[in-house]
Amino acid sequence: MQSGTENNPAAKIVPDSGSNLSKKEQVADMFNHIAGKYDFLNHTLSLGIDKGWRKKAIAAIGKIHPKTILDVATGTGDLAIAAAQLNPDKITGIDIAVQMLEVGREKLKEKGLDKLISLQQGDSEALPFANNSFDAITCAYGVRNFENLEAGLKEMCRVMRPGGKLAILEFSHPKKFPVKQAYQFYFKYILPTLGRMVSKHDTAYSYLPESVMAFPEGERFCEILAECGFKETKARPLSFGITTLYTASK
Repeated sequence: MQSGTENNPAAKIVPDSGSNLSKKEQVADMFNHIAGKYDFLNHTLSLGIDKGWRKKAIAAIGKIHPKTILDVATGTGDLAIAAAQLNPDKITGIDIAVQMLEVGREKLKEKGLDKLISLQQGDSEALPFANNSFDAITCAYGVRNFENLEAGLKEMCRVMRPGGKLAILEFSHPKKFPVKQAYQFYFKYILPTLGRMVSKHDTAYSYLPESVMAFPEGERFCEILAECGFKETKARPLSFGITTLYTASK
């Protein structure tokens, strides 16, 4: 297996290239800063189609009727909340950004899901759970932010039981005209401008497209999943390739 940034060029993309903090520390700080505006921006900048993407991810793990689910890089808990429709016994969300989790906990209380879903702070690259603890693992738009991609994926594999199901959503690059051109224009000019105006964070929404463009997508990411212990890896482009649903088993 290639190591570090050779396997994942996105590891070199950080929110603030002038900072002395590690990527992990910068990502946590960035998300803590934009936590209050994150949900609004997430739904607005995706034009609302992010809800459909999450439904497809949940449908993928629903095939095994999971009773225990882990949502990695859970943020404010949207994917964990979507997973509640599967009627599991327990859903756990983990994230490094404390303020994102606080927003998520308020959402859980409002929806009456705070008994079913628990959110906790933790490092996705060093998960605080025993081997084979979960039937299914999900992650929406988080693996791109890992400082060490392979470490995070190996941890997901470790804590998922044999026969379990993995579902990862991540942005990707449309290949066909005119979606490719429209997507690149939106990502390069519109998204960073709107994101900066609303979030009041100088780099969060310029970091997003830069990290997306550097991330190993499609078959290459499936290969990395296999190298980290997963099998039956598949990449399913959604919405003309704007995002991709990756699934795998153990």
